[in-house]
Amino acid sequence: MPKNKGKGGKNRRRGKNENEDNKRELDFKEEGQEYAQVLKMLGNGRLEAQCFDGVKRLAHIRGKMRKKVWINQGDIILLSLREYQDDKADVIQKYTPEEARQLKSYGELPDTAKINENETFGGEEDDEIEFDFDIDESPITHFVHYFLSYSIYVLYMEK
Repeated sequence: MPKNKGKGGKNRRRGKNENEDNKRELDFKEEGQEYAQVLKMLGNGRLEAQCFDGVKRLAHIRGKMRKKVWINQGDIILLSLREYQDDKADVIQKYTPEEARQLKSYGELPDTAKINENETFGGEEDDEIEFDFDIDESPITHFVHYFLSYSIYVLYMEK
């Protein structure tokens, strides 16, 4: 019989996320990098981000982070700017809300940055729209209209 050299089922993979408590060193931006806040997830590893220098950029999530670091709307990220395309950038790192608060206290992020909230920096406000359908036709009303129209038809045919 062949030897079983497998590592087990998918339960083995579930137990890998135990390093949540590890503190990592806080990375500050360097030349050619910029802090940003995620405005919208576009899919296919792309997102729209509002940089804190005032420019809205299309960002691409790099392969090392893809499917390992999940980025959501409103997250603070570090972008690597492209020298040849000013409106595009690459995501280098995602900051946790704790790290983003530290960056804000160090003065790296502006005071207008909203951390760990659904509202985003430079975002547009959505007005709530309510629809009110005022339908006056209940089943009884519908039956009465039908019955009256049929009665008129019968009376017309008798003449």
